[in-house]
Amino acid sequence: MAEQPRLIKKYPNRRLYDTRTSSYITLTDVKELVLNHDEFQVVDAKTGEDLTRSILLQIILEEEAGGAPMFTSDLLAHMIRFYGNAMQGMMGKYLESNIKAFTDMQAKLQDQARAIYGDNSPIGQDLWAQFLNFQGPALQSMMGAYVEQSKKMFQQMQEQLESQTRNMFSGFQFPSYGAPADAEGKSSDSVTAGGKASAEK
Repeated sequence: MAEQPRLIKKYPNRRLYDTRTSSYITLTDVKELVLNHDEFQVVDAKTGEDLTRSILLQIILEEEAGGAPMFTSDLLAHMIRFYGNAMQGMMGKYLESNIKAFTDMQAKLQDQARAIYGDNSPIGQDLWAQFLNFQGPALQSMMGAYVEQSKKMFQQMQEQLESQTRNMFSGFQFPSYGAPADAEGKSSDSVTAGGKASAEK
């Protein structure tokens, strides 16, 4: 059977209690669990509510406030604007799939280096660093091409929408707003012309 995730209880005094080690732990200890890929769940000791996401967000907040931040203010503002937007679900899946692909590549490269050079060799990390150095310009170029392609696709969709709108309204016959007709159905211009012709006779 698969091992159950480690259960951590959060008490009203903000203390975290690790039920596996029967001891209180800090947010730094929880960060170590994340770095070690240990599965855990944080719950409210009183209500049983799952607080794992809020604890992880708290760790990210401390990391952002501490060393070199990963997210710029502009990026955070863009992310906030996605909340409540129709694109929210898609953006979350997009970020998650890209991060997963990135970590999978790192794990495979480290596994291959470990199989060749041994467990304690630093070459695996060196290979990953070389890969990132190589990928930097390539990723920038790829993202630039992706953004440009997205702009072109958006422009094409706009033009297609405008074309469909014109075609849709071209089939409607709108009423004429010319001069009003008299009781016999003749326009006032016709009456005036007829009266003028009679006067000339």
